[in-house]
Parts: sequence; C-alpha cells; structure tokens
Amino acid sequence: MSSLIRTPVPNISVAGFRYQSQKYRRFTNNHVGVTFPKLHIKRLLVCCSKLTPWEPKPLTYAPTDEAEPELVEETPNLFDTLKLEDNATTPATDSEKLAQKASSPSQGAGFLKWPLWILGPAFLLGTGMVPTLWLPISSIFLGSNIASLLSLVGLDCIFNLGATLFLLMAHSTTQPKDPMEAPQSKAPFSYRFWNMFASIVGYAIPLALLFGSQKGFLQPQLAPISYLVLLGPYLLLLSVQILTELLTWHWQSPVWLVTPVIYEAYRVLQLMRGLKLSAEISAPAWMMHTIRGLVCWWVLILGLQLMRVAWFAGFSAKTRKEQRS
Repeated sequence: MSSLIRTPVPNISVAGFRYQSQKYRRFTNNHVGVTFPKLHIKRLLVCCSKLTPWEPKPLTYAPTDEAEPELVEETPNLFDTLKLEDNATTPATDSEKLAQKASSPSQGAGFLKWPLWILGPAFLLGTGMVPTLWLPISSIFLGSNIASLLSLVGLDCIFNLGATLFLLMAHSTTQPKDPMEAPQSKAPFSYRFWNMFASIVGYAIPLALLFGSQKGFLQPQLAPISYLVLLGPYLLLLSVQILTELLTWHWQSPVWLVTPVIYEAYRVLQLMRGLKLSAEISAPAWMMHTIRGLVCWWVLILGLQLMRVAWFAGFSAKTRKEQRS
C-alpha cells in the first residue's frame, strides 16, 4: 500500500548565548555580541498504513472460558493488592490442601483423648456411686438437724463435681483437632420443652406438699427441718441440673443428650436414700408415698431419655448414610 510522507524544509536560527556570571555578562555587553539565526524545527507528519519492521504486532486476548473475570478489590496498599491477587489465582490449590487436611486422620489428638474415655466414667463412679453405696447412713445422718442436712448436701456436691468433670471430658472427646471444625449440636425445641416440663413437675410436687403441710391440709404435719433433710438435697440438685442443661443448650454442646441421663440416674438413688431416712425420722405416710411417687416419675423420665438417645443414634446414622450417597 502507498504511504504519504511530507518533509518540510526547516528554518534554522540560533539565538545569542547568555551567561549567568557577571564577568561574562560585562564582556558581552561591552565588547562583542554574536547573533545567530533562530532554529525552528517542525514535526514531521507521517501517514502510513503499513507497520514498520521494528514495531510489534498488536496483542489480542481471547478468554479461554465463558466465566466472568474476577475483580480484585483495590486497596491503598500495593502489597495487600498483590496478596489478594495471589489468593485469587490459587483457589484450586487451597481447596486441595483443605481436602487433604480433612481426609487425614488426627491420630495425635485421638491418642491423647483415649484416657478421657476412662477418666470420665471413673470420676463419675468415684464421686457418685461409691459414697452413696458404701458410705454408712449413720456416718452422715445424725437426726433431723442442720448437721445432717449439711452432710447430705456435701455428699450431693461431691457427685455434682464428678458429673461436671465427666461432662467436660465428654465434651472434649467430641472436639476435633482444628477448632474451626468444632461441631455445634442444637437440641430440638420439643426435647427442650419436655425436659423443662419434667423438671418443673418434679420441682412443683414437693413444694406443693410443703405448702399443704404448713397450711394444715396434710396431717400429720412435718417439721420444716425434717422436710429439708428428706427433700432439700433433691431440690438443690434438680436446680443444678436445670442450670447445666440450659448452659449445654446455649453452648450447643453435644453433651446435651447425656446430661439429664446422668443427673436422673443419681436422682433415683437420692430418692431411695430419702426413703431410708424417712424411716429413721418416722416421717408421715403421705411423705413416704410422695417420695415413692417421685421415684416412679424419674424412672419414667429416665426411660424416655434413653429412648431419645437410641432415636438420636439412629437418626445420625441415617443422616450420615444420606450424605455419603
């Protein structure tokens, strides 16, 4: 193709030199002044449709896929922008690393948690069953007085300490090595409702009997100190169980399923101990029947809790099977 080049002839002119020094300025002013023609250079206009050999060819970009390009957010710091670009360019590598990390078993953490499977039940046995089954009643019960009440409350506090340690160890066995992968198990609303209903019923019946005894509706009347010796530790431990369940529900800990089972199993022994003490203090018949009724109530609730554990195990197995398929 043709090319058009216009090259005009330039006019060259040179102006006189000027010196900043005072000496040379005096010399130029007094002696000689040299004047040259001014130099004017006009730009050359080149119109050409062909590229010269030394010009590179224009680059073209064609996307390899139809996905929209990812935009990197602009940050005031250059190094932050470079870091974001590096993270955006290697998503596949990061996902592969996470998959390998999830598939690799945490053998070290599992080995460290194995002793908890023995220490937890051992604490529960040593603080709950051993004092109740092997400690003589005569050593902790000296009659209807404050000393006997404090001895019984201290015995239940020892069990509560062991139960708390057991729940903490059980919660620790459910936690993975990576804290970000910690499971959060939320108790269903129906489960929480019926648990609170059972606890409120078990709490309201003894208080109603105490009110009826003090008002004279139940005869013969029972002294307040005798009532506290028989049912005071029961009411105190029931309050601790309600508080523990509320905390496990709030923290979404997987131990919410076994918390009522532990306390209710001990409550049955606690009430059976109350039956023995009621014979020691010659409690009225209505108190004996009340304690027997509470034993039956909590055995029924304990059976329901165990059925819920079995149902939850089957539900978890079914969910796991659906996820694999």
